[in-house]
Amino acid sequence: MKVTKDMTIAEVLKHQPNAAVILMQFGMGCIGCPSSQAETLAEAALVHNMDSDELLAALNGEDA
Repeated sequence: MKVTKDMTIAEVLKHQPNAAVILMQFGMGCIGCPSSQAETLAEAALVHNMDSDELLAALNGEDA
């Protein structure tokens, strides 16, 4: 399943086995926080001042 920016962090973690490792490599250490579970990938990237396209590419195993 391809990860999209409008998926919640919970959905990404459920569907991508390596997502937790990738998110933590990008500095998103709060992936277990209850409030982060309802955030979309785009919202989380914005809050953490990350490039959402780069994060999305990493989660999908693509080059940014």
